[in-house]
Amino acid sequence: QVQLVESGGGLVQAGGSLRLSCAASGRTFSTYTMGWFRQAPGNEREFVAAITWSGGSTYYADSVKGRFTISRDNAKNTVYLQMNSLKAEDTAVYYCAVHRNRGSYYYSRNYDYWGQGTQVTVSS
Repeated sequence: QVQLVESGGGLVQAGGSLRLSCAASGRTFSTYTMGWFRQAPGNEREFVAAITWSGGSTYYADSVKGRFTISRDNAKNTVYLQMNSLKAEDTAVYYCAVHRNRGSYYYSRNYDYWGQGTQVTVSS
């Protein structure tokens, strides 16, 4: 069993920055690829970014590439999402999740164990 707790969301003006954190407990965090997803009202949950267990490889949705950076600190069992140059369309609930270590990183069905989410609201 894995418990994930996201934090760091809030209200920010367009062009601003936020850093989200996801603290994990319960299993060997450092052996799993971790992902961030987001879901806006009326939309499906969509992939944002993923990072492999070592942090050696990262993957991003085209919509956030160049603006968001995913990172992890395995000693702290924490994964981060640094979000810069935020836009109104980034407004959503952001979730972190543990990848099953099989299947594409881009699909939510390939992830187990989700956090409760943290709200990010970008005002234009």
